[in-house]
Amino acid sequence: MALPTVVISDPRPGHRIHEPVRFVVPAELDGDLWTATQPDGTIVLCQRLTAHSTPGETAFVATASFTGRTELALSGPVTSADRGIRALEPREADAFARLDTGYFDLELCTGTARGTGSSKWGLRHFSSLAEGIDLLSSGNNAIGGFYGPFFTPENGLINPPEHTVVDIEVVERGPVLHHYRMRGTVPDGLLDELRGKSFTIDWIFTYGTPHFTRRYTVDDFQTVINGRSVTNLITVGDEFEGGQGELVFDRFETYDPTVYRAGDPYAAELAAMVAETLETSQSRNPKFDEFKSLLTEDLESAHWDLYWRLFCSWENALDEPEIRERLARVRARARVLADHPDREWIITRHPVDISATPHETAFPGPAAKTAEYHTGTGRTMVWWTEKPSGAFQIVQRPQSGWVNWGSNGENECPQLPTGVWIKTAYGQFADWRAVADDLETPPEVRLV
Repeated sequence: MALPTVVISDPRPGHRIHEPVRFVVPAELDGDLWTATQPDGTIVLCQRLTAHSTPGETAFVATASFTGRTELALSGPVTSADRGIRALEPREADAFARLDTGYFDLELCTGTARGTGSSKWGLRHFSSLAEGIDLLSSGNNAIGGFYGPFFTPENGLINPPEHTVVDIEVVERGPVLHHYRMRGTVPDGLLDELRGKSFTIDWIFTYGTPHFTRRYTVDDFQTVINGRSVTNLITVGDEFEGGQGELVFDRFETYDPTVYRAGDPYAAELAAMVAETLETSQSRNPKFDEFKSLLTEDLESAHWDLYWRLFCSWENALDEPEIRERLARVRARARVLADHPDREWIITRHPVDISATPHETAFPGPAAKTAEYHTGTGRTMVWWTEKPSGAFQIVQRPQSGWVNWGSNGENECPQLPTGVWIKTAYGQFADWRAVADDLETPPEVRLV
């Protein structure tokens, strides 16, 4: 058969950098790797997608750089690649894969379920090759965790990346694309309706591309968090760290005017309850004593997970009745304070300095395109979600250097629908909104 030409048209202005392009040839072609040629003579590597190829058809993926329009003329199969994604020596004991994608240096971990920050599954190290600065240098935080409604005080569980281990399936792995699928089971908590639930997370990385893609799928569920019905909504949390006194990102924006409320009454009430519990609890066991020793110094500079873990049923620092009673008081006070008339909504077209807000936290409203960036270095992280999240929690805390992007509203109420695709770009971007628009609108692909 005559080999088809792949025509790629960009409905948006601007230049695409190693944009992932998928196409299906109506024939069964031999070989896992093919080459194609762009009109300017650039040779592009094409990887056969095993999971998407069917009898009579062969699916491929390539990454192409172009402006406006380009073509890929298929040449033929090759036995090896002289470039592409390559494996690096891992840093963490539970690393499943450390990759040089040609743009990112990242490490995907399975977790250890030991209940500490370094136990988390997800991306535990992440940097761009051009910058070379690890946004997760200690390995005690992670990009990609999901939390509410399962890991909330109502359910007596905190931080699934700390308390579960995931299995990872290789869906596709070649020089152009790596597709991994995490599988995990949520430990049973206090709420009956959230027991026996499992999840999968798809991660897709492509060669030279300044963004990566993921999707979270969870067994159907319905519960009540923060007094609101929650049906198949989750909190996805991306964490970053710069060390005490340093922020990797110091501003936040949504695509349209940023609408937010400043401060986190829940966090303030929780911190107060931590102090009260350490002083007044009658609990006496090694785990409680461990937390007491860890939380006797400056609470503001402590790893935030320590606040939550004191009240986690999995940890057994406190018995279940005490957890329920103390957190019920926290929630009741926090709900009143969160919606108090004195806590006004702010509408702005200017970047938000989160660290200047009370508790270094803000809760923006619904959005599908968001960004955090650093005013000094220009580094920028951009998120696009296939469906908008109903709210976000953004933290930029200089005391600990911890930065967070979370798809939840006040009092840990999850707001992102399950099953949506998330694209996350990172780099030096002059116009992050244009990047977000590119993430939302991929090029059009057809065969001639």
